[in-house]
Amino acid sequence: MNSIFIDKTCRIKTPATSQRAAWQTGLYAAVAAFLTYMVIFGFRKSFTVCTFDGLRFAGLNYKTILVLSQMLGYLLAKFYGIKFIAELQRLGRYKIILLLVGIAWLAWLLFALVPAPWNAVFLFINGFPLGMLWGVVFSYVEGRRSTDFIGAALAVSFIFSSGFVKSVGGWLLLQFHLSEFWVPFATGLVFALPLLFFVYLIEQIPPPDEADIEARMQRKPMPATERKKLVRYFFPGLVACILIYTFATIFRDIRDNFSADMWKEMGYLNQPAIFSKTETPITLIVLILIGSMVLIKNSYHALMLAHFFIGLGFLIAGISTFFFVQKQLDPVWWMTAVGLGLYMVYIPFNSVFFERMIAAFRFTGNVGFLIYLADSFGYMGSVGVLLTKEIAKVKLNWVSFFSNSVILLSVAGVLITLFSALYFSRKRKERAQSVL
Repeated sequence: MNSIFIDKTCRIKTPATSQRAAWQTGLYAAVAAFLTYMVIFGFRKSFTVCTFDGLRFAGLNYKTILVLSQMLGYLLAKFYGIKFIAELQRLGRYKIILLLVGIAWLAWLLFALVPAPWNAVFLFINGFPLGMLWGVVFSYVEGRRSTDFIGAALAVSFIFSSGFVKSVGGWLLLQFHLSEFWVPFATGLVFALPLLFFVYLIEQIPPPDEADIEARMQRKPMPATERKKLVRYFFPGLVACILIYTFATIFRDIRDNFSADMWKEMGYLNQPAIFSKTETPITLIVLILIGSMVLIKNSYHALMLAHFFIGLGFLIAGISTFFFVQKQLDPVWWMTAVGLGLYMVYIPFNSVFFERMIAAFRFTGNVGFLIYLADSFGYMGSVGVLLTKEIAKVKLNWVSFFSNSVILLSVAGVLITLFSALYFSRKRKERAQSVL
């Protein structure tokens, strides 16, 4: 590529000014994407702060019915999103965001108006449109030299948002004495106007420039033939990645959806600030770790570093849980450490892992396809665990189930991560030899 190029205003830009402009665009995109997805989250998870104590229908816990209903919506959205996001055009995306969020918010209104348990269907209607939005938002920021940092900021938005939205929901519940059924709609009301403003901001992000395309490959819609070609080429490695991601999704969702129940079991009742207390440091640490990968220009090296972070995340989750089970770690420190470990596994797949894989192996296409491919199986695992619990009528202490399972998860996760790293290393050598 030429050492200089001409921008839209016909000014000649040197590599130094190009790099400076890329950082400025990256910083703006990171802030805009973070804030946009944060307010989108306000229409999703505030109901989990409610415990709906004593409500059971057909022998099933009502809150579990709600979680399952929303997750089924997410699950179907992820499978549909494999095609929808892969073929997403770049024009009119803001209309898609507003339409999907609007449907999700309307579902919360109907949830409040329709009596239980029939209102559980509106969790499904809420989950399906929201399940599309990650890929739409990420399409604004992929394929850039600064995507690692932007993607990390976007990905950690749902760590911070999970705690922040629950704190807002808990505050509304306690301060205004709202019915638990009205908390999700009221939380959406808080985030409605900010959503309009931040969607406007994200629309102002310029497309990738020539240097971005040279470094990270061109990003474009992928028809079915291109999707099949990519899957066939990386099949064993993708299977390993999907297994890792499924493990992480299952336990991230359990922690996310039933954290209020776990805090209650550990003696932290009616403390809405506790959610932000644990999630804020996780957000900052993961942002620094994953965002720093932007400094690594070699995409293959960055892909291997992503494997290292994933393996380390499994170790942190497992070791911290072991000490908690041995009563040598405080509950707040444990929830923070296990959350950090799980998100160190989960976040790379939603931000840098597939981004760097495409760049390292010089494929054209888009990241959204691979993220939704992994996400579909991840949510299938989460739904499967909850359905098994309810069908088998297993009486769970959430803290005990979660802590014991995480220890087993961490061992399996480390082994599969090692396999994945070795696979992509070998694949890299095969590709280099074929070029020669």
